[in-house]
Amino acid sequence: MSLTLTLRAALPSDLAAVDMLLARSYPRLLRKDYAPSVMVMALPIIARARPELLASGRYYLAFGADGKLLGAGGWSRAAPGPSDQPEAQLGNGGVGHVRHVVTDPAAVRQGVGRAVMAAVFEAAQQAGVSRMECLSTRTAVPFYASLGFQAMGSVDVPLRAGIVFPAIQMICDFT
Repeated sequence: MSLTLTLRAALPSDLAAVDMLLARSYPRLLRKDYAPSVMVMALPIIARARPELLASGRYYLAFGADGKLLGAGGWSRAAPGPSDQPEAQLGNGGVGHVRHVVTDPAAVRQGVGRAVMAAVFEAAQQAGVSRMECLSTRTAVPFYASLGFQAMGSVDVPLRAGIVFPAIQMICDFT
């Protein structure tokens, strides 16, 4: 089943709505693939909207016919995590990074994530990106594989001093 969706670029004023989507989605969707000890440490960090993404013009929101926010996600030239180099100085290299994709638990497997990623792919390709990289949750690996991503291996994503989040590095070449 596929929902009727409206997509648009996020705005900084969407921060609270994206926070609420992340807060209702990540705890429910990730719990079967992560130990409670990981969830208790990681969720307060990963289930928060990133203001820089919302302001980038490359983060997209998917709304249902009733106006409810059902999904979000985007891309950047900068890899997730702390960076010494501002994104504006990264140049126009061919690599983009999938960022903070989320779907409302009530809308999973209804085309929301796929619609968000279609917007991500289109914008990235128009910007000259030829390869997308993704740090996927264990839960989302089958979803990204269905979009053409290949798993490269497990990685521990540093969130804060002493806190890491297990993820799967994935890549997708546009050819």
